[in-house]
Amino acid sequence: MKGLKLIPGWLRARLGWQTLGLVASLVIIGIAVFVLYEMLRNIRPREVLEAISGTDPWRIGLAALFVAGAYFTLTFYDWFALRTIGKPHVPYRTAALASFTSYAIGHNVGFSAFTGGTVRYRIYSAHGLGAVDVAKLCFITGLTFWLGNIAILGLGITVEPWAASAVDHLPPWVNRLIGLTLLAGLAAYIVWVGLKPRRIGVGKGHWTVTLPGWKLTLLQIVIGIIDLSFCAAAMYVLMPQQPFIDPIALGVVFISATLLGFASHAPGGLGVFDAAMLVALPQFETEPLLGALLLLRLLYYVTPFAIALILMGTRELMMSRRRLAAAGVSPDPLAAPPVIAPDASAKPESAKPEPRRAAG
Repeated sequence: MKGLKLIPGWLRARLGWQTLGLVASLVIIGIAVFVLYEMLRNIRPREVLEAISGTDPWRIGLAALFVAGAYFTLTFYDWFALRTIGKPHVPYRTAALASFTSYAIGHNVGFSAFTGGTVRYRIYSAHGLGAVDVAKLCFITGLTFWLGNIAILGLGITVEPWAASAVDHLPPWVNRLIGLTLLAGLAAYIVWVGLKPRRIGVGKGHWTVTLPGWKLTLLQIVIGIIDLSFCAAAMYVLMPQQPFIDPIALGVVFISATLLGFASHAPGGLGVFDAAMLVALPQFETEPLLGALLLLRLLYYVTPFAIALILMGTRELMMSRRRLAAAGVSPDPLAAPPVIAPDASAKPESAKPEPRRAAG
């Protein structure tokens, strides 16, 4: 027993947290791939396509509105974080662009903490934010995400512990206890930040960030809950109509599967999220459920990703043209070279006096 207790410390010393995280991600992805293979090897593609084409257009439209609402709510992650780190001069339109593009690209590329931070730095650096400022901002947005997840998952598991049992296979009473523990921990955190200003050091350089007080923390939680509720609602309207599933139960399953996909760092939680949903909802036929998952991916991942790439490409092109214009260089390679006006003070070559001849 003593030797087993030493194993985690030995692994941290030998491999480091980043390597352990990568190994854990690969393990999650490997398990998900195996589960998906077992569940989908006898799938009938024609029935999946029929399920997609048979989905009512109004359901797809409503799901698209919910997805738009989720991404709109995400813009307030950055807007809130900018004011928390003392950068209120950055306008909302910039925060909205940075938030949308960073999440849309990060969700699809994977390792969203790195890819999203890179996109944010590219946008916010034009407004005077440095790498440390962007790191602080990413920390606050991540905190908003996790506070929202803890709140909505704690409430959902407490109300519908059987839905969580479909994911983690624990007894319902254990899951209800987990839900109450999450809510109690969240309440303790709110009290902790409300007693006095809390500053914590983060990162290798130990830069510090001041945590929001209890009122702003409640605002964080509300933002996170609204975001996740929009996402779960989009999934709900795309689900097969039979059999019936309670919205709260689906929300618990959906958010649990989303967190597993997030932990895997796979692009869009690909494979991990889908495997968790298929395992947790065995009462649904595989083909219709898979069709609903594919529609959600199209609406929540593929479409915003394409829009974000267009926005970033357009922004980079416009900034490049402005830099060239400021430097006095034409951005059009086929344009004629600029005409340089002659210097009035310089005399033309023909106006120079001829040398005086020697007297003969």
